[in-house]
Amino acid sequence: MRYVVDSSVGFKWAVVEVGTPGARQLRDDYRAGIHELIAPDIFPVEIAHALTRAERQKRITPTEGARFLTDIFRTLPPLVSYLSLLPRAYETSSAMRVGVYDCLRRFGGTRGLRVCNR
Repeated sequence: MRYVVDSSVGFKWAVVEVGTPGARQLRDDYRAGIHELIAPDIFPVEIAHALTRAERQKRITPTEGARFLTDIFRTLPPLVSYLSLLPRAYETSSAMRVGVYDCLRRFGGTRGLRVCNR
């Protein structure tokens, strides 16, 4: 199966919280060649942001955050540009009063990809 992986899933590869076992299983299946993962090109930036936020919240230390980011980069799925979808996502977001990120993920799903964001 081919999945678009969200940064919230990638974050759980490193930081333990609700959903971590499933996220890690998806990562392990990807490593084993069972599933194919791709991610939006903003994925690494969002992961870094989430890790530094976790540091500020004292959930992890800066040393752990740096190590987690390095570990995530070792399993980084291929990155796909979502830039071409942004105008459509903006229009939909504005008209339907929903988040741009949600629209981008939904449009990724219309490309025959399963979106994994939990």
